[in-house]
Amino acid sequence: MTKKNASTVTAVISSQDQKKFSGLLTKYLGENQQLLVQKTEMGGTQAYVGSVTLEWFASQVHFASFLPLLQSKYNSDTDNIEIDASSIDDIQQRPLDWSRQAPLVQYLAARKNHKFPPVLAVISQPWVDNPQASEWDNTQIAKKSTTEFTPLDEDEKFGLLNISEQDVTIYALDGQHRLMAVQGLMEILKTGKLPRYKKEKAVANSFITIDDLSEKYRVEAEYLQQLPQEKIGIEFICAVAAGETREEARRRVRSIFVHVNLMAVPLSKGQLAQLNEDDGFSIVARKIAVSHPLLEQRQGRKPRVNWDSATVAAKSTVLTTLQALKEMSERYLEHKYPHWKPLDKGLIPMRPEDEELESAIKDFNQLFDNLATLASYKVLEYEDTPMFRRFSFEKDGGEGNILFRPVGQMALAKALGILIFEKGFSIEEIFEKLRLFDSKGGFSGMEFPKSVWYGVLYDANRKRVLVAGKELATRLLVYMLGGIKDKMERAELRTDLAKARTFEEQTVDFKGKFVEPKQVGLPSVL
Repeated sequence: MTKKNASTVTAVISSQDQKKFSGLLTKYLGENQQLLVQKTEMGGTQAYVGSVTLEWFASQVHFASFLPLLQSKYNSDTDNIEIDASSIDDIQQRPLDWSRQAPLVQYLAARKNHKFPPVLAVISQPWVDNPQASEWDNTQIAKKSTTEFTPLDEDEKFGLLNISEQDVTIYALDGQHRLMAVQGLMEILKTGKLPRYKKEKAVANSFITIDDLSEKYRVEAEYLQQLPQEKIGIEFICAVAAGETREEARRRVRSIFVHVNLMAVPLSKGQLAQLNEDDGFSIVARKIAVSHPLLEQRQGRKPRVNWDSATVAAKSTVLTTLQALKEMSERYLEHKYPHWKPLDKGLIPMRPEDEELESAIKDFNQLFDNLATLASYKVLEYEDTPMFRRFSFEKDGGEGNILFRPVGQMALAKALGILIFEKGFSIEEIFEKLRLFDSKGGFSGMEFPKSVWYGVLYDANRKRVLVAGKELATRLLVYMLGGIKDKMERAELRTDLAKARTFEEQTVDFKGKFVEPKQVGLPSVL
């Protein structure tokens, strides 16, 4: 037989086997009674991995709080378990936060490349909660497992898992908020609207509707109607395994939940800024961090950007952090690109068009070109950053310069964004003033009363940077650069500045003297 004929015969046999196998699966998988799965084992725990439609997931999987084991403390209003001395050892889930449902539903409906990770579910059977059931022996040890698996191969790795609603109850061990989201999606598709809830499921007196999704995100009805048939990964473990007592089973399941959540450490804000491909401000910040001469990595020069941490240590030689750059990007560019922000809190932003990203990168790059002309940053050519960051009273002394603190950098970025993109100031005019201000030490010595930033970005009592003063610092910069003309707005700024410079009911003026709050004026306009 020639190779050609042999391959043809093989193809025919494969096709015939495939048809038989397909017919067999159709017979046994009908009516959602069984699920095709792969058996896995890790750490002594057997599990069964498969996939189900979102529609089935929403209707057949329950919250952990529905377990009979926890019913005595179940709150039907919140779908949570009330924690007290008698229930604390039984709690296997963090409380549901219902305020997350609407944003997650919008994510599923509006973002076409949406993705949820697989859910970890537990299969239980009615006999688990009946000590007299025949499935327990006379020492209350289970004779069988709550998972019923029928292997289809000799190694018993692939097969069918019984998921019949009549026989088993399934609840989400890890993935309760995913379940909440999918249930909300089914509700809005069925009724046309979904209530917005507060954290503990109190109705917030507002709804999201199908019309909202169509108008805000241009989502077509045909696309929405196919969502219930999308599939999500799901992994099943047994509520009780053969050879376990009920208490041993409860401890095992609880332990698995804790381990899953301990291993799933959330990304830091710095890591999110590194990886985020949807948030335009993060994309712009990353580009500038690796390409601008002030920040880029160069041979023979210590790194200028901390890529992970949110703060800059006292002895660190970096100039800023990626997280701070992301905040600077947002604070500077949000006035020109307000639509880059998600429409609702908790939603993932939509990635901007490439043309807009290129334009924003140019804008942000221009900002850093001008920042690099400031005397404070020019010294980086021959000095490291710690000296400029440290306060004068710290070891080896320093300048206490706000431009070497992320909080100062963010305040300046926002002020410049307001002036340039909202008030129409030219960037050249602004930096001409800032260079003069900087040459006179305007950004330095924040720990001294003569500084504008004393009490604003510097806490005189605790002798440390005051992050809470970021917005006041922004307003002061806008004012000093000529951006506040309204008398009432100036009066409010003067009052807030006096309040910031008041410590234990004593107000400090720019000469370091104790005065009445109304005697503290505003700094000169540049």
